[in-house]
Amino acid sequence: MTLDRDALRVLEIGRATGGEPFENGSVAAARAAYNASFPTQQGEHAPTAATSEQRIDGPNGPIAVRIHRGIGAPPSGAPALLYLHGGGWVVGNLDSHDEICRWLANLGNAVIVCPDYRLAPEHKFPAGLEDARATLRFMAENAVSLGIDRDRIAIAGDSAGGNLAAVLALLARDGLAPSLAAQILIYPNTDARQTADSYRRFGDGFGLTATTMAWFRDHYVRAPDDILDWRVSPLLAPDLAGVAPAFVALAGCDILADEGAAYAARLQAAGVPQIVRQWPGQIHGFVSMGRHIPAARQAVAEAVAAWRQFESR
Repeated sequence: MTLDRDALRVLEIGRATGGEPFENGSVAAARAAYNASFPTQQGEHAPTAATSEQRIDGPNGPIAVRIHRGIGAPPSGAPALLYLHGGGWVVGNLDSHDEICRWLANLGNAVIVCPDYRLAPEHKFPAGLEDARATLRFMAENAVSLGIDRDRIAIAGDSAGGNLAAVLALLARDGLAPSLAAQILIYPNTDARQTADSYRRFGDGFGLTATTMAWFRDHYVRAPDDILDWRVSPLLAPDLAGVAPAFVALAGCDILADEGAAYAARLQAAGVPQIVRQWPGQIHGFVSMGRHIPAARQAVAEAVAAWRQFESR
């Protein structure tokens, strides 16, 4: 598969700037390197009608959340979306995916809530998942004060955030979390076994590597048995029927491409309304690279269009 020229330029920039793979150093060094990289990848942060931060109650103490009210969002009854950032459950924060959240807020005329959920290895599975579920409950229980419609809350996430979003959608179906109107899964991590063929095809030289993914996973799980837990590997869930309608965005040159496609196929087989879109020449993380890859905003626009389409059913 041929790399998109914008993706190729991002890879060339990465090679020119050097830097050690995450797995060659400490977690602290990985976070510092990641934090230094995303300001050069994101474009200008679009203004919103309002952006604020607050702390909400979590299962292990307060959780910091950032709330964006999009330009055009109504003062009450607005659609809302819980956004869970990627970063392999180990890196990422409120700033790393701020551009995406602002786009979602403005394009969707919506309110976007992004939590700074706990990260591994200090807080292993299921800590981040529990923080995400607590944030969803906060949104549902405080819909009036947030100016959102309780029945129009959706969930989204990319990579590891897509993993958490997919799992929360399953928990919501089972009544273990507030109900959801839709789910937006951007190159989601759905199978921690890491045996899909795309790990072979794109395991090195395409940004995210197979060795880095194993490093992320091994920091996240408590023990090898967790890999087979559907709350870590939602592709292994016994049944996907009845989950919220799904938009699944895939990058063609991504080690997670096959497991994302397999999850979409299982959703289809279970009768879940879905829209699947693949960007053939793109790499993992391209939606967070708006400064260099115009397709990033296109992907978010298509996600919002799918979200609205699901609501109209």
